[in-house]
Amino acid sequence: MNTSPLCPRFLGRAWVGVLTAAVLPVVLAAAASSDPLESSFRTPPASARPWVYWFPLNGNLTRAGITADLEAMARVGIGGVLYMEVDQGAPVGPADFAGPKWLELIGHALQEAKRLGLEVNFNNDAGWNGSGGPWITPELSMQKVVWSETVVEGASSAPVILPQPKAERGYYRDIAVLAVPAPRSDFRLPKIGLKALFQLTPGPDKENPVTGAEFPPAPEGAALPRERVIDLTARMDREGRLSWTPPPGQWLVFRFGHTTTGVENKPAPATGKGLECDKLNPDAATRHFDALMGRILQQNRALAGQDRALVGVHIDSWENGAQNWTPRMRAEFQSGRGYDLLPFLPALSGRVVDSTEVTERFLWDFRRTISEMVVENYAGTFRRLAHQHGLRLTIEAYDGPCGNLPFAGQADEPMGEFWAWPRFQRAHNCTEMASAGHVYGRRIIGAEVFTSNRLERWQGHPGNLKDLGDWALCEGINRFVFHRYAAQPWVKAAPGMSMGPWGLHYERTQTWWEQSRAWHEYLARCQSLLQQGRFVADIAYLTPEDAPHAFVAPPEAESAPHIRSGYGFDGCSPDVVLTRLSVRDGQIVLPDGMTYRALVLPETETMTPALLAKIEQLAASGAMIVGPARPPRQSPSLADRGAGDATVRKNAAALWASGKILTGRTAQQILAERGVPPDFTASPLLRYLHRRIGEADVYFVANPQPYEVAAMAEFRVRGRQPEFWWPDSGRTEPAAFYHPRGEVTRVGLRLEPSGSVFVVFRRPLGETDSAVALRQQDGPAWSLRDPMPVPPAFGLKVLKAVYGVPGDPRRTRDVTRKVQRLAESGTLQFGVAEMARGDDPAFGVVKTLVVDYVVEDKTLIATGRDRETLALQGPSRRSPLIVAPPAELRAAPGRGLVLAAREAGRYEVQTARGGSRTLEVARLPATAEINGPWQVHFAPAVGGPGEVSFARLEDWSQRAEPGIKFYSGAAVYRTTFGAPRLAADTAWRLDLGRVEVMAEVTLNGRHLGVLWKPPFQLDVTAALRPGENHLEVKVVNLWINRLIGDEHLPEDSERNPTGTLKVWPEWVQQERPSPTGRTSFTSWRLWKKDEPLVPSGLLGPVRLLPIVQVPVP
Repeated sequence: MNTSPLCPRFLGRAWVGVLTAAVLPVVLAAAASSDPLESSFRTPPASARPWVYWFPLNGNLTRAGITADLEAMARVGIGGVLYMEVDQGAPVGPADFAGPKWLELIGHALQEAKRLGLEVNFNNDAGWNGSGGPWITPELSMQKVVWSETVVEGASSAPVILPQPKAERGYYRDIAVLAVPAPRSDFRLPKIGLKALFQLTPGPDKENPVTGAEFPPAPEGAALPRERVIDLTARMDREGRLSWTPPPGQWLVFRFGHTTTGVENKPAPATGKGLECDKLNPDAATRHFDALMGRILQQNRALAGQDRALVGVHIDSWENGAQNWTPRMRAEFQSGRGYDLLPFLPALSGRVVDSTEVTERFLWDFRRTISEMVVENYAGTFRRLAHQHGLRLTIEAYDGPCGNLPFAGQADEPMGEFWAWPRFQRAHNCTEMASAGHVYGRRIIGAEVFTSNRLERWQGHPGNLKDLGDWALCEGINRFVFHRYAAQPWVKAAPGMSMGPWGLHYERTQTWWEQSRAWHEYLARCQSLLQQGRFVADIAYLTPEDAPHAFVAPPEAESAPHIRSGYGFDGCSPDVVLTRLSVRDGQIVLPDGMTYRALVLPETETMTPALLAKIEQLAASGAMIVGPARPPRQSPSLADRGAGDATVRKNAAALWASGKILTGRTAQQILAERGVPPDFTASPLLRYLHRRIGEADVYFVANPQPYEVAAMAEFRVRGRQPEFWWPDSGRTEPAAFYHPRGEVTRVGLRLEPSGSVFVVFRRPLGETDSAVALRQQDGPAWSLRDPMPVPPAFGLKVLKAVYGVPGDPRRTRDVTRKVQRLAESGTLQFGVAEMARGDDPAFGVVKTLVVDYVVEDKTLIATGRDRETLALQGPSRRSPLIVAPPAELRAAPGRGLVLAAREAGRYEVQTARGGSRTLEVARLPATAEINGPWQVHFAPAVGGPGEVSFARLEDWSQRAEPGIKFYSGAAVYRTTFGAPRLAADTAWRLDLGRVEVMAEVTLNGRHLGVLWKPPFQLDVTAALRPGENHLEVKVVNLWINRLIGDEHLPEDSERNPTGTLKVWPEWVQQERPSPTGRTSFTSWRLWKKDEPLVPSGLLGPVRLLPIVQVPVP
């Protein structure tokens, strides 16, 4: 794949393995380490394995398909499934959701999971949102307030019939009848749909109208006086007849009621579809849990509970819209807020009661009450019920009518979400859910990973997913749940069932499925370490008290987009501050052991007295608290109007005046001023995450670039020796190239394209001397004593970037700084929708990004719309920050340092204690080219021609034979070659060059492993033998070429114009070949015959690369 435009001579971390095999046998002997941490890394437990969303489609479940799916998952290292049945246009299958046959098949699935050592988490309903089903009656469904308004003349005894407000699904119940003197204006508060929770703004851009203390007045005569609101509820009969003679004047009579929102769980099979349960009513949540989960548990009690098969119940992302009523709403409000909401009901219609200030503050209380009820009555009820049955609760806790962090706090395992197509979509959810896990003491933080739209189209594979996966690990995610595995009801059809156009195609029918175990083992090693110990953070960002609310990290928390700054952070909710924070030795601490150096207050002019009192307490105990320049001036709650406001104003002013609230600088700047270095810095920029496991400091470090880098990194660790733990192989080794520098340790890192490593500090420095500089005579030099390299100007300057609705300044934002930061981090391709993160100028509207920029004295313009990817033209050449010599240093336990050279020459090594050594590498053996010819076997069972001779390596898609041109699957290359000169001081690395997309290597009958990412290289020293050598390379490509090729053949199934199926073909159900000669079958076609084919196969060049190893005396 890509080679480095920065360091053309640097082959990076790919060379590390040769030292283990050829010169450092002591390292291998250490593999039997008794250290539990190292053992858990080398051989991760089953709990560390990645999971999959397992999506049966519309009742298409069979015993054979279930067994084949679960066996395939277990075979490649999947640890569990999140079962979630949906309808995405697939013809109806034989097992009606929740019916007798379906329940029997679920029992079979649980039995098979137990047999195979897999765990099952069960979505609480059909579809991917909420909690609903046909057992939910309208009265137990999500409710909304409805009303009618009638103007009546005073002093009139004429009968008045109050019209019933609109009812959904024929269901309606009255709340109250209120009368008030008719206002002279029909003014309504703006955005009342959001403020009264008739609708929601999904994503990070929530409506928070009471973060300031200024309220524009309503027009004269628009306000309804609260003291003149009359409760006439008892005066209206069942027919709506009002028995009341109004006082003189004109009166406005409200008839308030509630009805179902009519929202159903979706997209669900017909037998599983129904109304969403009332999220504010614990009885409704219980009814729903019992109706589905209760039945499954009743029939499978022996298989449910921890260490069994069925271990959890799941609530997926909130896509149910809003709700703002429940039968106990008035009582709950009175209990939580301390006053009656009855006279304020007109505010829900947008009317002003007393004043805009009073009304907005009531609405703040109203939303807060609903938030608390969702958290406690919905999520809390589910958690209690799950625990009663020995299950854990997982929640994708965002986009609801509540604070996301408290919602996630009810989960045993909070879950985030991020997309691969388009990249980084919904990435903020992972940051937020990781924060929730940390502040609420949750060990496992999951994520729905690599979710995609129709643009994925079987293009995803481990090699092009890894960099996104590493980003998620650096955000704190430690359980991947792949989106998605569509349940395959057939054994033979491939690629088979698809979940409509959605998700990564991650099934046993994938071409590369059997090779994916190496990728899953990589993730298991990463997750094994990242599920242990505690996250290390410096800063807790307090979110505002308003609801709904999502935590979005401020700009200073990142060094570049999707690359965290050197001070770790979490978002923190007000309830955590109130109930879980304390101070010990100047550190902010949580009961679970989490600590922070600073608490950052939000930019808001309001704060409740209770929260302010806790902030005062923390400050008095010595906590470092960073706040806005101006103290809060009042409470946002109407309950505190008057005395509470005065308390806030007085106490906040005193607190700010005391100097205990630090202002005018970021927390990062203040920590640096106080002599606290960043926890991690690197040049060039790298991603990282730090956990403390017992006494060990464990850093996960990832290269965000698609090219190899040499980097200088500093870790806030003193007096300990760094080690490299490589998660792609499970190998560990002491670092040789590092420099202790006071409170930090500087380490030289070489990382391959999108490469990653754990840097572990667990042992004292001892007497070991380390290298601090490596120079090649008349060549590049690398010294850890040099100043940290500063990234030069990237060569691209953004003149102006605007994002929003063209021609509408009010719905347009200047995003020049955002785009410039992307460019400076090396990110020149990005989703246009990234610009909406944290500040969407026009929610729900397709927006346009226009970027004017200069690169190499050329002025250019780039334009794109939401859901598109914008590509900026970069400089023709990039200069690396560090040019590393063509050699590496390794530490051989008990034997000192070893120089591994890839070029002949004279090298100088300097050590931390001042020593200097010069080493001569007189010559290297010549690189051995393996040119073939190659015998290549294309499997006839999947449309291949069998054995074919390749005189030279070729791209399959460029061959003339249809059986190769359109081939998708595994092909086996075989050739022989003569051994190069074998010597004790020389190791050999096999370089396959370019591979599309994965390769499995066997040399002389010895299986050497799977190569699933660039560089496609591995150590072959131990497998080489004198004379003739036999090389076998199994290569797998993607499904794309076969899907395109089959579109040239006659149709074999009845299709809708969209490519979806009308009915299941009989030949598929009977597991027979296609009657028209097609090799592939899929339930949703996403490729057309005139689209270009993709490169496939082993493209090379294939070479043996020598490396000479010289001990450093």
